[in-house]
Amino acid sequence: MLGTHDLWLFIVSGLLLNIAPGPDSLLIMARSASQGWRAGFAATWGIGAGVCVHIVAAALGLSALLATSAMAFTVVKIVGAAYLVWMGLGMLLRRPAREAVGADEKAAPRAVLPARRRDIFLQGFLTNVLNPKVALFFLAFVPQFIAHDAPSKALAFLFLGAIFNTNGMLWCHALALSTAFAGARLKPGARLTAMLGRTMGAVFVALGVKLALATKD
Repeated sequence: MLGTHDLWLFIVSGLLLNIAPGPDSLLIMARSASQGWRAGFAATWGIGAGVCVHIVAAALGLSALLATSAMAFTVVKIVGAAYLVWMGLGMLLRRPAREAVGADEKAAPRAVLPARRRDIFLQGFLTNVLNPKVALFFLAFVPQFIAHDAPSKALAFLFLGAIFNTNGMLWCHALALSTAFAGARLKPGARLTAMLGRTMGAVFVALGVKLALATKD
C-alpha cells in the first residue's frame, strides 16, 4: 500500500515502541495526575504536533542533516537537554500555591501544579521536537518498511509516519485518561502531590543530562 510492505508488522512494532516509557510519557503522566485528563490531552496534542514535525522533516530529508552533521546534532541536543533541565528545575523549585479555606483557618496548599493548557501543549511540543534522537529514530525505523520500488518514497514515509503518530496519540490519550482516573481515585494530599511533582522534576533533570551526554550511535 503506497509503496510500503509488512504494514501490520510496522503497526505492531510502532505501538510497542510508543508504549515504551520516555520524556513524552512522563510529561503526560505528570500533567494528568496534577491537573486532570484535559491537561494530559494538551500535552498529548503537543507531543503529536512535535512528531508531525519530525515526520515531515524526515520525509523531506531535513532530518538527515542531524545524522550527518555532528554540529547540527549537538546544537539540537544541547537545546533539548537544556529545556528538559529547565522544566525539571521548575518542578523541583516550585512552591505549592496556597488558597484560603476559611476566615479562621490557615491557608491550605493546593494539590495541583497550575499551568495553562496552551503552555502544557508547548511543553509537549518542545519536549518532543527538540529531541534529536526522535529524528534519528524515524530515519532508522521507517525506511525498513518502504519498498525499494515505491513510486514516491516521501509519500510512503509520510503515510507510515501518520500511522505511527496515530498509534502514539491513541496510546497517549489512554495514558492521560488512566493516570487522571488513578489520581482522582487516590486523591493524594498536598504534601504527596508536591513530593510527586519534585520527583518528576528530578526525573526530567536526569533525562536532560542523559540527552546532553547522548551520541548519534
